[in-house]
Amino acid sequence: MTGSQIAIALAAVLVGALVKSVTGTGFPLVAIPVMTLFVPVQDAVAVVAVPNVLMNGLLCWAVRDARHESRDLPVLGAVGVMGAVAGTFVLVNVPERPLLVGLAAVIGVYILISTLHPEASLSPAQGRRWAVPVGGIAGVMQGAVGISGPVVSTWMHAYRLPRDAYVFSVTMLFMLSGTAQVVVLAIDGELTARRLLVAAAATPLVLAMIPIGARLRSRLATRGFDRVVLGVLAASAVSLLVQVIG
Repeated sequence: MTGSQIAIALAAVLVGALVKSVTGTGFPLVAIPVMTLFVPVQDAVAVVAVPNVLMNGLLCWAVRDARHESRDLPVLGAVGVMGAVAGTFVLVNVPERPLLVGLAAVIGVYILISTLHPEASLSPAQGRRWAVPVGGIAGVMQGAVGISGPVVSTWMHAYRLPRDAYVFSVTMLFMLSGTAQVVVLAIDGELTARRLLVAAAATPLVLAMIPIGARLRSRLATRGFDRVVLGVLAASAVSLLVQVIG
């Protein structure tokens, strides 16, 4: 990575970290597509992976008092890990484009339904019934194509959790999958010294965004927070389609 590429990477990390610090999601989906316009995708994924795990852990800890308002996290987390293993070892030969298009379409339909019926939500019984397949799909998507954020964010938003409970839930799940990703990257030798140096340079930017995002989040009313999350979901759907076209 050249000096200008490193500067672009850090700028993308800064924007992605701000979005994530407010909503609990969106860091890789904001940072990686921007970075891959200027650097190889392997560099982008490796640079974002480590600060992403760190940010998820810190955000999760910051809102840990809301953990009792979360739902179905043990099931989603456990099944997600198993799904990631299946996605890595079983679905490696499945074309990723149909998966990405299908995921973008599901997000689009959900955004439409949520806009037309803003009070609609999943009941506890529905959440328990569908937690296993949703967790499995999220894990498989992570293992097969490296993307689970849109699945997790869309599902947790449908619970209509309070702001901090939503942030706690998504960051906990992202932290689990992100830690597994870092382990795999390290085993595969993708975390080179150069990439780790850029990741280390990005870490202070990530840390600086956390209190800023927390203040912005506290100023958002429930409806405003929902709109921001839906905006991030819409951006993630566009990002998925851009990857397909690219």
